[in-house]
Amino acid sequence: MKNFSIIRSASGKSFSDALTSLFSGMEQFFGNEKAEGRFPTFIRFFLSDAQNQHPALKARLDRWMQAQACAPAVSVVEQPPLDGSRIAALVRTSSEKENYLFHSLRLTEEDAAGKDSYAQSRLLFDRYLDIIRPLGLELRTHCVRTWIYVRDIDSNYSGLVKARNDVFGLEGLTHDTHYIASTGIGGATEGRNPVVAIDFLTRPDIAETDKTYLKALTHLSPTHDYGVAFERGVRLSDGQVFISGTASIDNRGQVLNQGDVLAQADRLLENISQLLQEGGSCLEKVPYFVVYLRDISDYQIVDAYMQERFPSVPRIILEARVCRPSWLIEMECEVA
Repeated sequence: MKNFSIIRSASGKSFSDALTSLFSGMEQFFGNEKAEGRFPTFIRFFLSDAQNQHPALKARLDRWMQAQACAPAVSVVEQPPLDGSRIAALVRTSSEKENYLFHSLRLTEEDAAGKDSYAQSRLLFDRYLDIIRPLGLELRTHCVRTWIYVRDIDSNYSGLVKARNDVFGLEGLTHDTHYIASTGIGGATEGRNPVVAIDFLTRPDIAETDKTYLKALTHLSPTHDYGVAFERGVRLSDGQVFISGTASIDNRGQVLNQGDVLAQADRLLENISQLLQEGGSCLEKVPYFVVYLRDISDYQIVDAYMQERFPSVPRIILEARVCRPSWLIEMECEVA
């Protein structure tokens, strides 16, 4: 059995105090989980200022993992939490050993120097392939989910899209076969030169027949209709459902409800609902939501909206621009 939570630091404090607050909350949560027979398997940290905060987080995290004698998968990205906290975390625990590999690939300043978003994206995909190929694994079959973070996404997204399309073509992923469930969203790392970072989720034991790709064509267009290469969602044979970053779009690929963030939220949740139904699930089974907002001024009304619709479901609302400027909001989720 899996469990999820959003752990938040106290707001209005120094980053050192925020770290202490966050890790105190994590230790309390993981302590309660241990009593239920569940142990940490994944932590995704959201920072408000990665360049200044990442070194302190890494040092604290290293000490914590050594003390706890555990090594959950970890991702760190700059996507400021909009509740005023400097750092927050999406955490997952499980009562069973998980059969996933998680690779959070980041470029150093030297790696990224002089390279545009296309070249950086190709480098990251190539590094992933260099990791999985010696294990007898393939991108096409064994990678089930990616998260792609793009600094200044309005300028750098097109390079990422072209790089992904090129890599997928070489690896046999086409609109006639399948792509990979993914979120491509604004985000940054601790470096100045890197403009792309990618997290890869891999299932070494999976076969193509274990995957069902979710389309919801009554509500959503195929992504290749507008030149991008990802699946809207995927259901695995064990019942796990991953929903990609989803926005207010119709089945012709058009943005709906331009300028109205709440109407966009309604439509994207309708889209997610359709994808989940196709995967044999529903919104009521979603254990958490990650919400991305283009404009921080929309935080209060979106937070109130989510509280009214899903009062008992953990959520994190982040500042992160979506790949089309007219999309004001995007969400992702999964069903365990």
